[in-house]
Amino acid sequence: MAGSPRRTAGRRLQLPLLCLLLQGATAILFAVFVRYNHETDAALWHWHNHSNADNEFYFRYPSFQDVHTMIFVGFGFLMVFLQRYGFSSVGFTFLSAAFALQWSTLVQGFFHSFHRGHIHVGVERLGRLSFCSWPCWRWCCLASTSLCSLVSSGVLYRPQLEKSKHRQGSVYHSDLFAMIGTIFLWIFWPSFNSAPTTLGDGQHRSALNTYYSLTASTLSTFALSALVGRDGRLDMVHIQNAALAGGVVVGTSAEMMLTPFGALVAGFLAGTVSTLGYKFFTPTLESKLKVQDTCGVHNLHGMPGVLGALLGVLVAGLATHEAYGDGLESVFPLLAKGQRSATSQAMHQLFGLFVTLIFASVGGSLGGLLLRLPFLDAPPDSQCYEDQVYWEVPREHEDLAQGPLRAEELETRA
Repeated sequence: MAGSPRRTAGRRLQLPLLCLLLQGATAILFAVFVRYNHETDAALWHWHNHSNADNEFYFRYPSFQDVHTMIFVGFGFLMVFLQRYGFSSVGFTFLSAAFALQWSTLVQGFFHSFHRGHIHVGVERLGRLSFCSWPCWRWCCLASTSLCSLVSSGVLYRPQLEKSKHRQGSVYHSDLFAMIGTIFLWIFWPSFNSAPTTLGDGQHRSALNTYYSLTASTLSTFALSALVGRDGRLDMVHIQNAALAGGVVVGTSAEMMLTPFGALVAGFLAGTVSTLGYKFFTPTLESKLKVQDTCGVHNLHGMPGVLGALLGVLVAGLATHEAYGDGLESVFPLLAKGQRSATSQAMHQLFGLFVTLIFASVGGSLGGLLLRLPFLDAPPDSQCYEDQVYWEVPREHEDLAQGPLRAEELETRA
């Protein structure tokens, strides 16, 4: 299982060198560019003679922590459904998210908080790292990731991956752990959608719209799963994933005047589309297009994300001064100033969708080609979805995991 001595020696150096290189590069950039903002810098804060209770920290930190729980616990445990890939799912999510926090500080800082040659950071900026401040782009965090992942998967496809197909399934306890991730994501998704909004009614409205949408997507997922399932039984894959589609679909419009009824309708449609995607589209995606969507990102993030972008186009096109009152300026400032019509705003939202899909396609292709480079040492076709390639696995777990596989092999031979 460990592979040849040469492969083992190469793997011993790859991850340490990569971590040290990335950390060294970001550390240098932090030293040159990153500074505290006026909410964090001791001299600037006290110079303005603010009350400590006014500090943005006390308003933003709860959402900041909620989003962290989603990323490290929610998404980490959601991916442990693979029967022999639990260590990698949680561990590499932990590693990737830790680096992404540093890198996104730099990338978004250069675009959104770069003043006088420096990036100014505080808890407000950290709370927005996974988002953009404009509603027309907010959905892109998940939907563009979906398309990017699918394109990368297509580029990385290898005909002999069938040798590892028996490891793509789940077992009872792995599905149970994955449901822990689902519940955490469900609970904290309102914070995920409301974190980048302005304080006050916008944040309040975002949380409520997200909750109603999640409840509706959960009901539609259970209904559709039983309807299309064998003998009317529920499929755990549907429940783990499609029930969350309500949070994705309102990502763009959560801050808008979607109305509670609109949130319910959007969530119900998203859960329906996502469940049907898992049942019918995923098998076609693999058999016809040779794209392995192991985590179902297209069904949970892709289709609901595109649906959410189109919902944002519709709601933006219906925005009026009568509906928003003085609150229009915080959601659509150009509309409030008379510099853009509602129809024009809707067209900008639609244009944002197409631009994002193009960038995601190109980025996914480049990412896939990069991962095909020989020095990155992809695991052999017969050892994919296997923790033991990268982790020290307890012997009792190894024996337990291999038991069912041996039984399957004997049954196949028989």
